[in-house]
Amino acid sequence: KLDLRAADNKGWRIREAITEKGRIAMKVLMINGSPRAAGNTYIALHEMEKIFAGEGIETEILHIGNKDIRGCIGCRKCAETGKCVFNDPVNETAGKFEECDGLVVGSPVYYASANATLIAFLTRLFYSTHFDKTMKVGAAVAAARRGGLTATYDELNKFFGISGMPVASGQYWNGIHGTLPGEARQDAEGLQMMRTLAQNMAFLMKSIALGKEKYGIPEKEPFERTNFIR
Repeated sequence: KLDLRAADNKGWRIREAITEKGRIAMKVLMINGSPRAAGNTYIALHEMEKIFAGEGIETEILHIGNKDIRGCIGCRKCAETGKCVFNDPVNETAGKFEECDGLVVGSPVYYASANATLIAFLTRLFYSTHFDKTMKVGAAVAAARRGGLTATYDELNKFFGISGMPVASGQYWNGIHGTLPGEARQDAEGLQMMRTLAQNMAFLMKSIALGKEKYGIPEKEPFERTNFIR
């Protein structure tokens, strides 16, 4: 039997997802793609973290943006070994990625793009991990002085879209503004966007957990690989 405990005067929110075995434990893995451990990207992620805590969801923030991470070289050794040939934070994160119910990726904006270190990390992480990512919930967050937020937001969401991961949305395109470290705390709307995003993501993860319990995961057709050059 399933029991949804929801609904307060602020609107419908799933508070707990309960099965006969007890409460469903959930975890969100959060990736800080900024070189600064406590900069504006972190402020956005931490604002979400507080909401997750209130929803009973475990979180872990990994600081990736200042690590020495090289890009994928297309060697495809991961298909043989099940891990990337370069033993760095990518392999260290793979198990945590597999275990989590949701993934939040945050990045500063550089030339209307995410931090190159973060993109190298994500490319190798998604490519070298062969577990089914279907129905893990993804969310992207960008931090900028002024422009480039939506381009970076779109770039990060591509990783979720190709992996069968539902994308959590908020009340706007997920971004926060600030130049110097700490200035994002002055962006009241940006902080509200992070809280709304986290609330929606918590609802989506718990709803999916209940859906899996009742309906399972959607069946997949055999992959049809159609190359432009044959």
